[in-house]
Amino acid sequence: MILVTGATGAVGREVAGLLAGAGPLRILARRPERVSVTGPAVDIVAGEYGDRSSLDRALRGVGAAFLVTNSPAEPDDERFAAAAKAAGVRHLVKLSMMAVEEPGADDFITRRQRENEQAIRESGVPWTFLRARTFMSNTLSWAPGIHSEGVVRALYGTSPVACVDPRDIAEVAVRVLTEPGHEETAYALSGPEPITAEQQTAQLSEVLGRPLRFEELGLDRARDHLFGRYPRPVAEAFLESAERQRAGAKAGVVPTVLELTGRPARPFRTWAADHAGAFRPVAA
Repeated sequence: MILVTGATGAVGREVAGLLAGAGPLRILARRPERVSVTGPAVDIVAGEYGDRSSLDRALRGVGAAFLVTNSPAEPDDERFAAAAKAAGVRHLVKLSMMAVEEPGADDFITRRQRENEQAIRESGVPWTFLRARTFMSNTLSWAPGIHSEGVVRALYGTSPVACVDPRDIAEVAVRVLTEPGHEETAYALSGPEPITAEQQTAQLSEVLGRPLRFEELGLDRARDHLFGRYPRPVAEAFLESAERQRAGAKAGVVPTVLELTGRPARPFRTWAADHAGAFRPVAA
């Protein structure tokens, strides 16, 4: 039995979808009604990381688990790893971030991810870390501006990032969850090329067949937006991350997707074409 968490998110949904037809699959979800993956061998369990009894129920009989956590404040990785250890889970695959292995990254979110990885190491459960670069799907946040104005707004337009398709992360995750020999290993995952927000905007324009304009947010506007939406440490972390990207720290490409799946990582243009409907206005 494999357990998947985060099945309503960009990566977890893809992992669950790939595993649904392969054998017994259990999904832990805080809101089970939002889980779209179904099948005769799929068991959906309601629960959350702060509720140990729900973790115990979800992990009963599980051999391997895919872990996605999002809260920078709660010790969810530690909670899950402790429950996994008690349940006899033999392999814990955690979705992490590439920045944890980069000495220049010292923002709040990166520090917390390092602490989360360490908690899993110390739990005694055999682990694998999937350290992913920025998700291509993050550009879905541009959809409202594209719908209403044909405009993409972001902090820096010319800073490159080797963003990765969540489907590629999911295929690696499934390989790691279902094959032996990946324990105590951390895999860095990137897309096939660095790309800027201006270039992404141009490719979206071509895919959609309509003109799009990129508008660079000034630092003050970006700061106001982030501080109005997130707690201060998180907002500051996003700003620090943007500065690192501007300096080229996120442009490096790694061949892990090819090495583990046997095919190259998908470029942004492919992701954009496959998700073009999300950027098209909804018909009245």
